[in-house]
Formats: sequence, structure tokens, C-alpha cells
Amino acid sequence: MAVEKKIALLIDCDNVSYKSIEGVIDELSKYGKVIIRNAYGNWKSEGLKGWEEKLHPHAIKPIQQFAYTKGKNATDAAMIIDAMDLLYTKNIDAFALMTSDSDFTPLVMRILSNGIAVYGFGEKKTPLPFVKACSQFIFTENIEQAESEEKEEAEGHSKKSRNELRKDAGLVRLLRTAVEQASGEDGWSHLGQVGQYISNKTSFSPVNYGYKKLGDLIRVSDLFDIEMRNDNSVMYIRDSRKS
Repeated sequence: MAVEKKIALLIDCDNVSYKSIEGVIDELSKYGKVIIRNAYGNWKSEGLKGWEEKLHPHAIKPIQQFAYTKGKNATDAAMIIDAMDLLYTKNIDAFALMTSDSDFTPLVMRILSNGIAVYGFGEKKTPLPFVKACSQFIFTENIEQAESEEKEEAEGHSKKSRNELRKDAGLVRLLRTAVEQASGEDGWSHLGQVGQYISNKTSFSPVNYGYKKLGDLIRVSDLFDIEMRNDNSVMYIRDSRKS
């Protein structure tokens, strides 16, 4: 039986919306159990009222940070200190950082150097260095949008179409390279190995394109031949140009 990963979620409430917390926890549940859920900010501020309503339903612990000095972000310092404490005193298998602040980039790199994954969640304004540093990064607007559309039974509007996916040169190159690297002697690639290659190389997530699973994105892109094996439970793919 596989051991469930233990994840620490640290939230910079000053720099990310409370509307995406359900989606973040749902996403992290794919990888393990979120055993630590800390939210940092000045809880006397009116700006955190939305976050206050999310604390109890999601078992999130509020960490108070007063703005002692104008222009200085006490929240950043507190999150970094706690992350380092957790890194060395708790048996944490992965970290999740909810923030749109690039100041956390060195922290991500430090955690990664210990062989521990870092899942990032932030708004689309998040600077690229932080996005690229994370093991995987998801824009919170995509999670919020997906949740809203599910409630309205109109989820398809957020998904990138076949043509939009194929016009994204970076995405096409990434997918084709991953499939090539994961291919066996017969030229077919196990989808799980393709996903593993991508996660080792980039902060890519299919959620940012409107799809919950990589397999769904692969199907819509129409870039690959698809073959289902093991009683239709395992997907294998091959570059359609090699057909």
C-alpha cells in the first residue's frame, strides 16, 4: 500500500484570493493529505474578511501578522520562517504555497534542493520566476472559473479548444518532447510516464488550459494517436506524425 504524502499548505492571504481555496485543496488531495494549513495576514484588516469565512470550514489556522512597519511585509518573513521550521522539524513530503509574490522564489528553490516538491498557486499576475521555480504551478483564476462554471453547468467555456492548444507552440513542443522521451521500443508512451517527465521538467498543469487531467487535454489536442490498454484503463499515446 502506497504511503500517503503529507503536505504543508502556507497561504499568503495578502496576495491571493480566498475564492480559490476549495480548488487548491481539491488539487492537493490528488497528491496526499494536507496536514498543515496555515494562513498568514493581518486579521484585523477588512481586506481579509473573505478569508475569515474560509478558515473554519477548511480547518485553516490563522497566523496573525501585524504591520509594524509601513512598507515591510511581516507576512513574507513569517511564512519563510515557518516553512524552514517545518522543513527541518516535521516529516513533510511536499509544500504548497498560495501566493502571487515572487519574493518566495528563493524559498521554493531552497525547499526543492532538499528533494521536496513545491506546488504553487497564485494569480495570473504572479511573476514568471516564481511560476517557473515551482514543481507545478496553477493560476487561481482557472480554479475559480472552473468552480463557477461547474455550478452553472457550463464548464466547457473555460477550456482551450483544439485549435488554441495546437497554436500554443510551447505547449505542443513540450507534449511532443515528453512523448518522445517516454516512448518504448514500439513507439508508444505510457501517459503516466509522459506526465512524470513533464512534472520533472516544468511547472505545467492541465488546469491552466481548462482540463482537470492531462489525458483530457491530450485527447482534445488531436496531436497524438491514442490506444487504451489493460481493459481500457491505461492510455498509451504516440505522435500522430509517426502513424
